[in-house]
Amino acid sequence: MAENKKYRILVVDDEDDLCEILKFNLETEGYFVDKANSAEEALEKDLPSFDLLLLDVMMGGMSGFSLAKQLKAEPMTAELPIVFLTARDTENDTVTGFNLGADDYISKPFSIREVLVRVRAVLRRTDERERPQSTMLRYQGLEMNLDKKTVTVDGEPVAFTKTEFELLRFLLDEKGRVFSRQELIDRIWPKDVLVLDRTVDVNITRLRKKIGRFSKCIVTRLGFGYYFDA
Repeated sequence: MAENKKYRILVVDDEDDLCEILKFNLETEGYFVDKANSAEEALEKDLPSFDLLLLDVMMGGMSGFSLAKQLKAEPMTAELPIVFLTARDTENDTVTGFNLGADDYISKPFSIREVLVRVRAVLRRTDERERPQSTMLRYQGLEMNLDKKTVTVDGEPVAFTKTEFELLRFLLDEKGRVFSRQELIDRIWPKDVLVLDRTVDVNITRLRKKIGRFSKCIVTRLGFGYYFDA
């Protein structure tokens, strides 16, 4: 995510206590946060100025689904990322949310840590869609062609799975930044697939073997995750 940008988040939920808890924790993470206790109140705000909407589904008056449908129909808010918060955890509701253009769907009760991780992941994906992508990533003799999806080590092509390629891309693109296992799961694996921390570890092990002398550059930070040490 852009280092100097202060992201603006709007929390929309008819439970004011929950709004305040989310607002406090998100502000602690450095976000600017506003809140609304209904969809109608949210519509009175300058919605295009926000970078993300945390939106409850079941509220008195207009529902979160109805608000999302209205926002996606308006050019000024069509690209506004939406994360649904809901006590309704059925497959139909989840499908409805994603069909309306939701970027994520979090079922209540949830942990604050889960919300923070999901919010960060959605904002990062949004940044990546907007940011022009370089076609090459390099570190000494390690090169990735992002268009052709190829990797070479000291000039020799090395076969990578899609998961291994994405892991290396994230680590190499932000050298020195520690990625937690959950961040890597959120960014690389499909949302409907159950992925354990151990799966990340196994893929990192395979990745290290494939990049030869650069394997030492992928460092484990115990208790935190992995980073590329340049």
